[in-house]
Amino acid sequence: MQLQTEHELHGRRRSRNVGLGIVLIAFVALVFALTVVKVTQGHLLEAYDHQPRTTLLPMEPEAAAPAAEAAR
Repeated sequence: MQLQTEHELHGRRRSRNVGLGIVLIAFVALVFALTVVKVTQGHLLEAYDHQPRTTLLPMEPEAAAPAAEAAR
């Protein structure tokens, strides 16, 4: 037998706190999962520093010709 009975206000407050805790844990898990995905697929990402991405530019024919001759 309890010495003091719990007031119903405390019960409602506890249930709201548990709900908020679950929401916060879900948010942290979502942010962690997104971070893991971005880190594991990092080779696909390049920093955006207001420069053209060289991997997206087509290779110029005159630049490719000397490289092919040097390989011979």
